[in-house]
Amino acid sequence: MTLRLTTGWMRRALTMLAFFALPAQAELVVYTAQLIRTMEPALPTATAVAVEGGSIIAVGSEASLQPLVAARAGRIDRRFADDILLPGFIDPHVHPALPAVLTQFPFLAPDDWSLPTGEFPGETSPEGYRTRLKALVNQHTDATIPFITWGYHPLWHGEIWRQDLNDWFGDQPVMLWHRSFHELIGNDAAWALLGVTAADAQMEEGANWERGHFYENGLKAVVPKLGFLFSPQRFGGGMFNFLAMLHQAGVTTALDMGTGIFGNPAGEIASVRAAAHAYPVPVRLILTPIIVDFLSRGKTPEEALAEILGWQAANDERVLVGNHFKLMIDGAIFSGLAQMGPPGYLDGHEGIWMVPELVLRAYAEVFWRSGFQLHAHANGDAAVGRFLDLVEGLQRDFPRPDHRATIEHLAYSTEQQSAQLAKLGAQASVNPYYHYILSEAYSKDWLGPDRASQMTRLGSLERNGVPITLHSDAPMAPLSPLTLVWAASERKTISGAKGLETERLSRASALEAVTSGAARIIGRENEIGSIRAGKRADFVVLEADPLTVSGDALRHIKVTATVFAGVPYPTH
Repeated sequence: MTLRLTTGWMRRALTMLAFFALPAQAELVVYTAQLIRTMEPALPTATAVAVEGGSIIAVGSEASLQPLVAARAGRIDRRFADDILLPGFIDPHVHPALPAVLTQFPFLAPDDWSLPTGEFPGETSPEGYRTRLKALVNQHTDATIPFITWGYHPLWHGEIWRQDLNDWFGDQPVMLWHRSFHELIGNDAAWALLGVTAADAQMEEGANWERGHFYENGLKAVVPKLGFLFSPQRFGGGMFNFLAMLHQAGVTTALDMGTGIFGNPAGEIASVRAAAHAYPVPVRLILTPIIVDFLSRGKTPEEALAEILGWQAANDERVLVGNHFKLMIDGAIFSGLAQMGPPGYLDGHEGIWMVPELVLRAYAEVFWRSGFQLHAHANGDAAVGRFLDLVEGLQRDFPRPDHRATIEHLAYSTEQQSAQLAKLGAQASVNPYYHYILSEAYSKDWLGPDRASQMTRLGSLERNGVPITLHSDAPMAPLSPLTLVWAASERKTISGAKGLETERLSRASALEAVTSGAARIIGRENEIGSIRAGKRADFVVLEADPLTVSGDALRHIKVTATVFAGVPYPTH
């Protein structure tokens, strides 16, 4: 036991050293701004910040920092004099590999998407989807790969299965990647081109060959046949798209919450690292290995831990494998596969469990005892209940005073579970976009109007004192912290209707959740997340103040630059 704890602290120290080993200018520079929102309660606003060697030296006004400039032979930089500075945004739950794959293709989803690859307006009707789909398929010219589009969802676009695609497109290979990312539907020509057979559909639970439908664990039968997605040129270009998305959104630190989802974690880490070092705008990416990768490769918890420690040896200032481990409890909320407690789904269908409970406990125990922070994908309240039982058991058997176990997504939970999360010292990383895009569709025959209106219950978490952060789960929501702040504080639905006032966050609380609150959730509150002396000089530069602009203008505020370790990087 002592050896494990000692080793855990040594790993944490090495990770911290890598975190601070950031190249930056040694010259003292004072950046001025119209307003600096520091996210520090003691000094909430300022108009100037002094940085040196990648760190913040002092915060105040140009006049108050002038003696420091003179004493250290520094200079004043007024390029942001008309802008608003905040700490660099943090997205604590993204999936770099998913945009790297999906941005290789056009988007056709219920909601609008603005990407480095173009503008993709949403489509919410079956007729409109079919028309747009046919137009996109007609533009596909590469006969060596299927046409693929991401964003299909039957709640908006109607049911579309293999025979429908056969009838519409004949011998042209066509595949629909579900809005959840957890499902694929293809026609005969697509499966023939890829070499996917009826026998493959029998390999894993989660496939319906008659419908041409592979989902959740059933995707293991298909993904290995999609090797073209991961060619250096295609995947590298997709990673550059993802990094551009981070920069345009003002994100300077992000957690990949699922390294290894495609079954080749070492290759994925190498690809992410290569792209991050080649891209001209730096960002800090913290990678989180995921349980389903190790299960698919037949690894024991101890073998998984050893493998992760090996990956950590290559940590550097831009890409590091952190002391974080991702558990999977239930299925995707977009697919209606979350595990809901009584009365369940009102149409009678059921969610799925991703990992058997005993296996979940075995992995969680090894990483808990080794000092890792646990993150658990849990969408429905039944899954939240399983998470609560897991943490309660671990805390009882192996007490940890500051474990920071974090539930991820929290699409639907109860008021009582908010109190239980607080009691156990757990945290919540919530995707508020779920309420925006799904609550109206779910209010019909899936959850009913009452439970659907309470999706992503942020107000309840705040009332109970549960530490909160907001995440995009990109591409489950746009990679835009300002959009998350808007969704959490305005609490509107996709039709524009106003949601429950009791479950919204104030604008200030929502902004905290993507800055200082996010830093606390990921265990980096002493280094990033606010603007004070001693922290990293990571900022986002905005054209307007997110605390004072009108409602819908919030998500459209332009990010004019990021500053990483004291060095500015304009977005245009």
